[in-house]
Amino acid sequence: MAPVPSDPGALRLPGVLSAEQLYRSADYLARSQEGDGVIPWFPGGHADVWDHVECAMALTVTGVLVPEHAEAARRAYLWLDGSRHPDGGWYAKYRQGGPVTALREANHAAYPAVGLLHHLLTTGDASFAERMWPVVESGLEFVLGLRGEHGEILWARSEDGSPGDHALLTVCASVHHALRCGAALGARLGRERPEWSKAADRLAELIIHDEGLFSDRSRFSMDWFYPILGGVLRDEAAKERIAERWDTFVMPGLGVRCVSDQPWVTAAESSELVMALAAMGEVDTGVRVLRDVQHLRDADDGVYWTGYQFAEQVRWPVERSTWTSAAVILAVDALTRTTPGSRVFLHTGA
Repeated sequence: MAPVPSDPGALRLPGVLSAEQLYRSADYLARSQEGDGVIPWFPGGHADVWDHVECAMALTVTGVLVPEHAEAARRAYLWLDGSRHPDGGWYAKYRQGGPVTALREANHAAYPAVGLLHHLLTTGDASFAERMWPVVESGLEFVLGLRGEHGEILWARSEDGSPGDHALLTVCASVHHALRCGAALGARLGRERPEWSKAADRLAELIIHDEGLFSDRSRFSMDWFYPILGGVLRDEAAKERIAERWDTFVMPGLGVRCVSDQPWVTAAESSELVMALAAMGEVDTGVRVLRDVQHLRDADDGVYWTGYQFAEQVRWPVERSTWTSAAVILAVDALTRTTPGSRVFLHTGA
């Protein structure tokens, strides 16, 4: 385990998580990283780009004071460059150094833009951002190649190269976030991409005014709060949306349901809701939600179980996903604003 920083600026959430607990959680991500730089869901498991980037961002946060974590984050981003598909996207699933499927998903291709802006804001390393710019550019251009007739983003490109036949609200909210981040990163590097901002504007219009355009996945909590997490809804509109389904998804003392019709809470959805609450300025509420989900923390090594089936009172699935621990770390950073990278989730400008 890397030494826990004694620096008063170390990541912590008083009354919920100490610095020691959080840096132990981050160690799990670094230990799970494979030789080529990829971070799987758990040691020996499969990987996908979205969750890989989530882990890289968490390691960037703790890497401010732990050099081993900083290096692991850089290796994770470099893996993205070497694993791209020729069309700019990434395969939906990797295992043991190779792709498992030829499907390429839009949200996977978009998310490196969020991660690499986060890395630049946190570290100030403009040379690394320049090095990784082609990854951001090719990923977002792949995404824009999946635009539907209204400006929505179709969810994936299939194995035979054809686009998907529907768009998902959560995916489009995440892509909106990525397009904004990509444009902000480009502006910092002197590579203006106004077309990315224009595409994000159109997605925001659709999410706000034409939610019926997207496939109905309203049973998923992500469809509820991702328009806020992705920076589309702000202020009173965000508060109204959160209030509408709070009692449907939030289980006091347990966390946030993944889906409304199953007795199952997950630490990742709970943490992402916390980030959305932090962006709304609802810090005290976010702290309460994050405190509630600490029953999923393994006391032995600080790693988080993915979820809890509260009707059967069992942890399910029986796995400790890296991206779950990563989401907790990013939620704490958003609540405390410990690193400049937290601005990526708070939407306070890059």
